[in-house]
Amino acid sequence: MKVFKNFIDNSSQKPLALSLGMFDGVHLGHKSIISELMKVGEDNNLETAVLTFWPHPRFIFNPNEDLKLLNTLEEKKFLMKKYGISNLFLKEFDEEFRNLTGEEFVRQILIEKLNVKYLIIGYDHSFGKNKSGNFELLQKLSKELDFEVERMEAINIHEKNISSTKIRNALLAGNIKEANEMLGYPYSVSGKVVHGKKIGRTIGYPTANIETDSIKLLPKKGAYIVEVFIHGQQYKGMLSIGTNPTVNGEKLTVEVYILDFDGDIYDQKITVKFRDFLHDEIKFEGLEKLIERLDEDKRLTEEFQFKEIKKLTDW
Repeated sequence: MKVFKNFIDNSSQKPLALSLGMFDGVHLGHKSIISELMKVGEDNNLETAVLTFWPHPRFIFNPNEDLKLLNTLEEKKFLMKKYGISNLFLKEFDEEFRNLTGEEFVRQILIEKLNVKYLIIGYDHSFGKNKSGNFELLQKLSKELDFEVERMEAINIHEKNISSTKIRNALLAGNIKEANEMLGYPYSVSGKVVHGKKIGRTIGYPTANIETDSIKLLPKKGAYIVEVFIHGQQYKGMLSIGTNPTVNGEKLTVEVYILDFDGDIYDQKITVKFRDFLHDEIKFEGLEKLIERLDEDKRLTEEFQFKEIKKLTDW
């Protein structure tokens, strides 16, 4: 997959079958668009492409909003490549770009710079200044500018439309299985292992503290069953997101106890994939009660069957 940071780099001007949008999470709704894109590309001898924005436009429109994303840029690139996209355009949502009307965007960007011959958009997608671009505009311009346009309908699970917002809300409620079902893969967090207070090792549960990307959404505070990937090796783990209230902690941390593992992984990158929610963050009366709960969490983790979702390769 070729990645372009600006449109000038696309000098070949090969005709494209393209879709555009944020694609945060690259969830099953997005995957349906990508699958159709692949089919259209093959049937019409067009290269496939996705145009997305980085950073997220909401960082520009609402700089004080504490928006967290389902994917880091690295993860989004991985998923796009995994699903077969040939070209990924990453456009910065700068002042000049945000002031383009929907029609200007189609004419100046999609047609003149990207040579789009087939465009696929999601069921609710709008674009351009003041959301002036929509499916109706695309239909009108397609005849004049010689391209085809297709609108994909929403993908439903349990009679609910899949969306990035609904996945975020599920994660923030601790509904891991629901979020994973909409994503089509287990939600993951990656980061470097850093030094912590090392309290876990004094009670028989040494943990790896993960330094996560500041824009990455973390599920709600609590304990989770996870898979842990270290250098391509898979382990079971129990992960905590919280402030460690039992020992009067204040800083939010992400810590994972890795079952059947005893290596030194400080300063190394690991990935955890969330599989189930164990319980909310608890302030125990003392370390003895904490250990009892950890023993029970470990039993549940050991018994958990990691079969219900086909895993993607480690990031």
